[in-house]
Amino acid sequence: MSITAERKQELIGEFQSGNGDTGSPEVQVAILTERIANLTEHMKTHKKDFHSRRGLLMMVGQRRRLLDYLKKKNDGRYEELVKRLGIRR
Repeated sequence: MSITAERKQELIGEFQSGNGDTGSPEVQVAILTERIANLTEHMKTHKKDFHSRRGLLMMVGQRRRLLDYLKKKNDGRYEELVKRLGIRR
């Protein structure tokens, strides 16, 4: 269900804005998007797993808040990130 350390490092390398950047909104949103995708696949087979569903909804809310923050601070970075991740909205 969770992402591997190697996959997380790939995402950090792909979305970081500078060397050693692991906390920018782009990196956080990319990692959350990967975790949401994995948990969505889990929910397709385990429909009654309500604890995981709550975690999924919390992750979606956290990603939404990060995207709102990024849009408020820098609309261009927001648009590019949404396009690169393929998130609608």
